[in-house]
Amino acid sequence: MGSHGAASPRLALRWLRERTSNFTDQLDAAYAQPGRYWLADETEHERALAYLTTGTAYQLTLYDETARYVLVAHPPGGTP
Repeated sequence: MGSHGAASPRLALRWLRERTSNFTDQLDAAYAQPGRYWLADETEHERALAYLTTGTAYQLTLYDETARYVLVAHPPGGTP
């Protein structure tokens, strides 16, 4: 549901966090819980940053009863 060109892996992670927050705000509580958990998981954020820094894409999937939302961050020239 859109894209954003980030100048660095850290900015790409920031975008991913913002988009995840936007999605969790719109999902019913039960479906938002995995996204809220991810937003608070600093260890997972460090892992995502390591992926992005080494040129590998990072993906987070949220869903509800009718749709699946796949959020992907990948550095320019990295593997999508």
